[in-house]
Amino acid sequence: MTSFDIIIVGTGAGGGTLAWALRDSAARILVLDRGGFLPQEPQNWKAGEVFGQQRYKPNETWESASGESFKPGVHYCVGGNTKVYGAALPRFRREDFDALEHEGGTSPAWPITYEDLAPYYTQAEQLYQVRGNRGEDPTEPQPAPPYPHPAVPHEPQLKRMSEAFRSQGLKPFHLPMGIDLGGKCIRCHTCDGFPCFVHAKSDAEVCCVRPASQHPKVTLWTNTLAVRLVACDNRVAALEVNREGTTQRISADTYVVACGAVNSAALLLQSDNLANSSDQVGRNYMVHNNSALMTIRPWERNSTTFQKTLSINDWYLEGPDWPWPLGNLQLIGKVQASMLRAARPRVPHPLLSWLARHSMDWWVMSEDLPIADNRVTLTSSGRIRIHWTPTNTRSHRHLLKCTRRIMRRAGYPVTFVETMGIATNSHQCGTLRMGADPTTSVVDPWCRTHDIANLYVVDASFFPSSAAMNPALTIAAQALRVGDHLKSTM
Repeated sequence: MTSFDIIIVGTGAGGGTLAWALRDSAARILVLDRGGFLPQEPQNWKAGEVFGQQRYKPNETWESASGESFKPGVHYCVGGNTKVYGAALPRFRREDFDALEHEGGTSPAWPITYEDLAPYYTQAEQLYQVRGNRGEDPTEPQPAPPYPHPAVPHEPQLKRMSEAFRSQGLKPFHLPMGIDLGGKCIRCHTCDGFPCFVHAKSDAEVCCVRPASQHPKVTLWTNTLAVRLVACDNRVAALEVNREGTTQRISADTYVVACGAVNSAALLLQSDNLANSSDQVGRNYMVHNNSALMTIRPWERNSTTFQKTLSINDWYLEGPDWPWPLGNLQLIGKVQASMLRAARPRVPHPLLSWLARHSMDWWVMSEDLPIADNRVTLTSSGRIRIHWTPTNTRSHRHLLKCTRRIMRRAGYPVTFVETMGIATNSHQCGTLRMGADPTTSVVDPWCRTHDIANLYVVDASFFPSSAAMNPALTIAAQALRVGDHLKSTM
């Protein structure tokens, strides 16, 4: 049986960042991913391939509580979902770490504070080359050092839209982004939702896994599926894997699970319900309330190429005519007709092309609250089943109403909204929640499981709440914090 000091299962924002944090320690580290390296190929930038043919998604389906199959928004490759994310890398707000009342219920407090993560947020912004303008966002935690790089500038129509929002009394800001703008990035229109053909996106593979794997004590195994953790006397004794068709067992002093919130919970459940004395494994599943909004100025074509630069947080903590938090607005990458066709195959292509040419495209995001019955389970055959009923939906609908209003005032009188369902789960979190009380949580504030002394979970599984911001930077910051903790115990 092959032996290491630390085994990390998963190479996304959690596992990949942790591998980088531990790269220069004395530990012999094995990093596993169930997929391989996502190929650099012309199809990376072809919307029909990425969205229409779903070229980079696994041939896998999950099912809802009612038994309906769906294809999840996951990617099994080195770097995980960061290979196709939009590279938006904001910090959570200071208030997100405290108990926060919403119209739909209470968002619980975290067992750590913003101040605990603040220095690691700064390190993560450096590691992922984040671009932004500190102080523009009215809700951004202060004080904080400047971003490593200046913000990605708005193109002319976005600059005009930003000024239109300011004239309404809003405080739009440049969305913090992780792209290599001064080097490889060509500011194309295939960034958000696409792999980057030139590796200019700050993903976990490029920023963390590749440099970490250059160290002599770090070993990377690709195409290696973690099947089961084998425990003995309240410790994990071995990890059973399937590597290129062969089953084998590997061992370590410390095991870190970072497969994504759903697959990490599934791995513990299929490992004889491991680390589950609290009955919380798989529970409190959250994915955000998400809607895509296309706003149309019929008489003007949108000539923007790199669109994902503008965001609004004015209603993050309290909405207009609404005493509760609403959420975040941010532009997404420029929508193309072939992307719309994948979602609306029966709509005539000329109409989809006209809409894509004239639209500004937004992501509208509100907090999804944790409830125990929203959970991950396994069927008798081992298939993943997701039990999820959206929460806090009235606030999300109010946020959409407010968004339509400011868009009309900005000169965009027509809007179309598509509210996302169970398959849009790229912001999945909460299934192995972090807490100080072993009876109500799975991992402690250092992401070590309460039940198993040598088992850690370092992905968005540990989130006690989802907030209403992109999760990647918070995952990476906690991974760096856990890395320091593990090095202190060696």
